[in-house]
Amino acid sequence: MAELKLYNSLTRKKEVFEPIDTKHVRIYACGPTVYSYAHIGNARMAVVFDVLSRILRIIYPKVTYVSNITDIDDKIIAASQKSGEEISVITKKYADIYNADMASLGVIAPDIQPRATEHIADMIALIQILIAKNHAYEADGHVLFHVPSFAKYGGLSGRSHDEQMAGARVDIASYKRDAADFVLWKPSHKGEPAWGSPWGAGRPGWHIECSAMAAEHLGLPFDIHGGGADLKFPHHENEIAQSCCAHGSADDLSSFAKFWVHNGFVTVDGEKMSKSLGNVVLAHDLVKDHEGETLRLALLSTHYRKPLDWTGNAIANAKKTLDKFYKRLNQMKDMDIVDINSSKILDVLCDDLNTPLAITEMNNLLKQENSPELKSKLIAVGNILGILQHSPEKWLESKVFDGDLDVPYIENLLQQRTAARMNKDFARSDEIRDELISMGVTIEDTADGAIWKRYIVV
Repeated sequence: MAELKLYNSLTRKKEVFEPIDTKHVRIYACGPTVYSYAHIGNARMAVVFDVLSRILRIIYPKVTYVSNITDIDDKIIAASQKSGEEISVITKKYADIYNADMASLGVIAPDIQPRATEHIADMIALIQILIAKNHAYEADGHVLFHVPSFAKYGGLSGRSHDEQMAGARVDIASYKRDAADFVLWKPSHKGEPAWGSPWGAGRPGWHIECSAMAAEHLGLPFDIHGGGADLKFPHHENEIAQSCCAHGSADDLSSFAKFWVHNGFVTVDGEKMSKSLGNVVLAHDLVKDHEGETLRLALLSTHYRKPLDWTGNAIANAKKTLDKFYKRLNQMKDMDIVDINSSKILDVLCDDLNTPLAITEMNNLLKQENSPELKSKLIAVGNILGILQHSPEKWLESKVFDGDLDVPYIENLLQQRTAARMNKDFARSDEIRDELISMGVTIEDTADGAIWKRYIVV
């Protein structure tokens, strides 16, 4: 059996992964808040945990992977108020789009995808336990977790009390006993969604939902919890506090989850993604312009724990790499698949999901002569990474557009698209892209600007 090693954010070191039950590995990753389209950072988390779950399924007989949908949140309420659409309509729309976009990236759907609004009763029960154990209190219609009641708070992030205040999402309110205390339940304002509770009509705080859903679907403790690095504090820190104090041991941070796995941040052309800079890259737009496998390989080209700089060059390099793999597979299309030993690359991936080295090893395989063994190895590793899932013929088919191209007109449209993107007129940018596609032109955004290529319309 392969030995999996993972960097455990809780202990801050790489450790051999030893499941609680070797017959059933349980894993949870925090999913999206569905009020808009997912960005490339959300996609990175989904792809990373997809690869992790694929590896676990090779090693262990049963894996249950849970990743939630947050469908009640201040941002969702704001989106509803702005658009006039019902919250349920907004959350269903964007949850469906998220799942479709992730499927385009080759992400296998989680075994369970719970929604926060389906677990309000579980959250209320958890809050009641925390109150009974003197870890939470009611004040002005709110229920808050009392951070000083949990001596090990900050153990995941390593933040001091002052640093906790600087990173907390909620403002300091007069009803708090301590500035670090965070909301478990809050009253709903007029027109906002509300559920009945012992503390009045209201809705849950953000942090309580994952504690409740993880316990409900996986039991405690479970093996692996994680998500993007931005969730480490305060979200995951608060999850540990709630869950350990309610169900586990307040002296043992691992009594909620044994391993914590966090993927690194994503920048765009060297800058942090932000609405103010207008550089937020949406997965929904990317899958319109590029093959999902190309985007997936670009996401896996950097080690998951390191920052990933998203550039047009990264996409272009991933496409070239995939073209090279598919060309070799096409040369071997008449060869049969045989039993092979792909343990070398599996061992590489089992060393803290070292996908860049695995891709290098795949390139090294191409030094071998064509053979059923080579074909089988490429496909086997591709299945783990979630690439090489197309037929080589379709991926590589020669494409010639039937008709003359008006190059000056295309160049003018490209300039208009660049201006529209700079002005954040993404609707116009999408219109131009669709017009170019209808003409037999595909666009590739690079660090040096957008370039276009000709292809067939079938």
